[in-house]
Amino acid sequence: MYIYLPIKIIPSNIADEQTHSVFMDAFIQNNRLDHVSQVMGYHPDYLRNFLTTQNYLLREDGPLPYDYRHYIAIIAAARHHCIYLVKLHEQEFLLRNGNPEWLKGIAYAPRKIQDLYEINKILAHRPWLINKEHMMKLLKTPEPWSLSELMHAIILLTHFHSLCSFVYGCGINAELDIDGFTYSRSSSSSSDTDSNSENNEVGETSNHSHAQQMSRDEGVGLEALMEKMKKLNEMSLEETSQEELLKRFHSVEHQSAEITVPNSKKSTPRSELMRYVLDDEFSYTDFVTQDKVNEVPTFRACDYSWDDHGFSLANRLYTDIGNLLDDKYTMAANMTYYTMGDNREVDTSSFRRAIWNYIHCMYGIRHDDYDYSEVNQLLERNLKAYIKTLTCYPERLQKKDYDGVMREFKHSEKVHVNLMIMEARQQAELLYALRALNRYMT
Repeated sequence: MYIYLPIKIIPSNIADEQTHSVFMDAFIQNNRLDHVSQVMGYHPDYLRNFLTTQNYLLREDGPLPYDYRHYIAIIAAARHHCIYLVKLHEQEFLLRNGNPEWLKGIAYAPRKIQDLYEINKILAHRPWLINKEHMMKLLKTPEPWSLSELMHAIILLTHFHSLCSFVYGCGINAELDIDGFTYSRSSSSSSDTDSNSENNEVGETSNHSHAQQMSRDEGVGLEALMEKMKKLNEMSLEETSQEELLKRFHSVEHQSAEITVPNSKKSTPRSELMRYVLDDEFSYTDFVTQDKVNEVPTFRACDYSWDDHGFSLANRLYTDIGNLLDDKYTMAANMTYYTMGDNREVDTSSFRRAIWNYIHCMYGIRHDDYDYSEVNQLLERNLKAYIKTLTCYPERLQKKDYDGVMREFKHSEKVHVNLMIMEARQQAELLYALRALNRYMT
């Protein structure tokens, strides 16, 4: 099911030379200018990094056959019922001479791919459950994965799980040339049809002005947020004990668990999706409320971090992928134009850091050098709910969820938030998988 949200795509004939250039690159790589690229085009530097990484994963030399790569993309996207990505990669799979029989469902795929399904399911919803036994099972089966093949597969799975979050967050629907795609709305959003069409005809400025008025009417705006950011940027962590920082982390964890994400009424998942899905009832559960909390302790980033551990392991098993992922994470997390709404010369670093670390917190990952009280100061409850939905249950996102947050932000700024959600989510999944693989290897 798709609910179209009012993010405008950047037109292909945009006059901006930098954006036009990266659109040409996207067209050359993909033989199309897809809507994902046109939305990411608000941030052309990031888009170039994204395209380079995705092209490397899908089309450059690597451990996995090309048909396997696109089939893994299909089963990853199907976990979140993302028909857009499923249909897109079914086409790509056939173009890469994939066996059409496999498209009848996961049961028709080779045993080697079927064996991958358990970690596909766990990484998509509860990555903290991944352990070295899962890795051993894949590496020691009658049709074993090699270490490099498994690394490639894990990165593909995490890439497409997180890309589902971006697709839903920006309301991306299919290009007209994707075979078999039909567009549907939920009953809850059908009344928004006219307003959606109108939103896609007007520019950022008019949408932004209307949002400003809505925020003023509710007594909520960017001024208070910017004042909080300014104060936080001037504060020092040195005065806070580790015990107090841990307490603040657990407080945010428990508050996140209290945010409920409604299981919105939706049509029955389409058969062409469900043939790739096993155990559809398996979904995210709050890390802090897990039944066996003592068996799965908090993941301390200082014990296994991307910078110090994951990056090098990824590069060792799959040449250069660590560099590409690192560039992409850094760009999404650090990208800034020093603006927020109509305000200029704004240091948004604390806001960006709060979003990234809040997502990791929902997955049980704690950064020892971060004061989690900043999350509560900078992220309103409805924004936390939006982030949680888009990170953990992207298929449940509704138009009202999107409309209810960041009302004074421009389209480009909302896209940036969605990019951070996507990248922080992928990094969290990947950290658990790489740690488990490292434990198997040592």
